[in-house]
Amino acid sequence: MSKKNKNTLVPKLRFPEFKNQDGWEAKELNKLGKLVNGLTYSPDDVSEEGLLVLRSSNIQNGEIVLDDNVYVRPDVKGANLSEPNDILICVRNGSKALIGKNALIPHGMPLCTHGAFMTVFRSNNPKFVFQLFQTNAYAKKVAGDLGATINSINGSNFLKYEFLVPKNHNEQTKIAACLSSLDEVITAENQKLEVLKEHKKGLLQNLFPQEGETVPKVRFKEFENSGEWLPRPINKFINERSIIANNSLPLYSLTIENGITPKTERYERSFLVTDEENAYKVVESGDFAYNPMNLRFGAIARHSGENAVAVSKYYNIFFCDNSVDSAFCSFYFRSPKMIKVYDDIATGTLIEKRRVHYSNFLNLEVLLPSKIEQEKIAETLSSIDDLIIAQGQKIEALQLHKKGLLQGLFPQLSEP
Repeated sequence: MSKKNKNTLVPKLRFPEFKNQDGWEAKELNKLGKLVNGLTYSPDDVSEEGLLVLRSSNIQNGEIVLDDNVYVRPDVKGANLSEPNDILICVRNGSKALIGKNALIPHGMPLCTHGAFMTVFRSNNPKFVFQLFQTNAYAKKVAGDLGATINSINGSNFLKYEFLVPKNHNEQTKIAACLSSLDEVITAENQKLEVLKEHKKGLLQNLFPQEGETVPKVRFKEFENSGEWLPRPINKFINERSIIANNSLPLYSLTIENGITPKTERYERSFLVTDEENAYKVVESGDFAYNPMNLRFGAIARHSGENAVAVSKYYNIFFCDNSVDSAFCSFYFRSPKMIKVYDDIATGTLIEKRRVHYSNFLNLEVLLPSKIEQEKIAETLSSIDDLIIAQGQKIEALQLHKKGLLQGLFPQLSEP
């Protein structure tokens, strides 16, 4: 594409006050700012406090989070101090998917620098450039720079990335303000989601008896005088289902995060199975599946769908009888108390390969209230889950809206 054509390009969406102005112009990143190299430090430089070193793990969902922090001595040599509105970028990582991810460093940060696998882009209009770094055009530049095997971005190449930008600085600012305000809404909604998750976590702690207790800390008023929860072996109220699935059933996976969900490439494991006919088990509606290798991390879930599905034959499948409430058991089996129990009974010489055998799971004894109280607890926790799901869907809709705005507010630069 000729320079003339590049200069006449405009986005699909444009604020009214800029509609009659010139088209956007192509600029390399070296015209929009500069890179600030990261710090190479040794284990001897690390300290419990001092100068915070920002790393890839400090970038989550386009924001800086101060978890899993690393500090070095304040007098360490070669540290370039970070400034508010610097754009922190991951330029080297073992995971190619993380290369290029970025976040604006906010005001109010502690004294900090960034590690050698990171870089900082310092611009005179950082909020606009940050939004530019959220576009598909930026993602394509990064992906094209990595090649087949290299998991890093070369700084000099990075500064040559070319993008279309408004000639008018005020238009850049307007776009940045619009998208930044939407980011603030998304952040607020994410905070609401975290509050709901913490609330559920607290309920799971308080609605079930803890170690050494026979009644929970929090009990519904109508059950306060119902006495202690009674011990019952798991093998007295569950039954195993071990039916080989046919090819007509949809393939599902068991994930710690989302339970029994449609199989994706991420969880595809069929290449490990030589006998395809015996590769999957049937999971009926209301059945439980658990992964012996990951049960101690919470890999157990109840299938809430209406139709049967197929999962890996390496999972154990079972269902509860009518003496207990199945929904209650789905929460109980994933409660913090039970996760600790699973970890205690896991066997194996290698930590990463410790598993909970089905026979050991069956022999566990749990404390149960009356079925009516079970149903009340399940109803309460299910209502919280519904709120969490609805909040997650709201966030997804906002993220999709932003994605559409990014596509509309930034024109696409065709390669020659």
